[in-house]
Amino acid sequence: MNKDQVKGVGEQVKGKINEAVGKATNNPVREAKGDLQQGAGKVQKAYGDAKEDAKDNAKRNMP
Repeated sequence: MNKDQVKGVGEQVKGKINEAVGKATNNPVREAKGDLQQGAGKVQKAYGDAKEDAKDNAKRNMP
């Protein structure tokens, strides 16, 4: 697991929390912020996953 994967998951968690707090307090701005954080976290995690896959493939294809 690399730093992008960890940071991505962290952003997703923070986004879920912000979204839940926004819903509970009837704060649409905070809810939207949570949605955006979750999206950004998913993108960052996907980037980290791709980096990890590329690293693994490079190791397998070495002679």
